[in-house]
Amino acid sequence: MPRPRLKRHLCINPGVVYFKPRGIPLRELQQVQLTREELEVFWLVDMKGYEQIQAARHMKTSQSTIQRILQSARKKTAQALIEGKAIKIIKI
Repeated sequence: MPRPRLKRHLCINPGVVYFKPRGIPLRELQQVQLTREELEVFWLVDMKGYEQIQAARHMKTSQSTIQRILQSARKKTAQALIEGKAIKIIKI
C-alpha cells in the first residue's frame, strides 16, 4: 500500500485549465495532464528563478521531491510542444 500523499503548499491557481495548439479543435487532440504541483514547481524554478532547495522550502517538501516533480513537468511540457498535444492542468 503506497504512502498517503502529503499536502503541499501551493500558491498558483491558474485561471485556465487547457492550453492547445491553435486551429485544431480540442476534441481532436491528445492530452498531456499537468498537475497543479508540477505547475507550481515549474513556476517557482523556471519563472521566479528559485533554486530547488528554495522551492522545496516554499512547498514544504524535500529537494529530491522538487527535482522529481520538475523533471516530470518539463518532460510533459516538452512532449506537448513537440508532439502538438493539448496540456490539461488537473487538480489533485
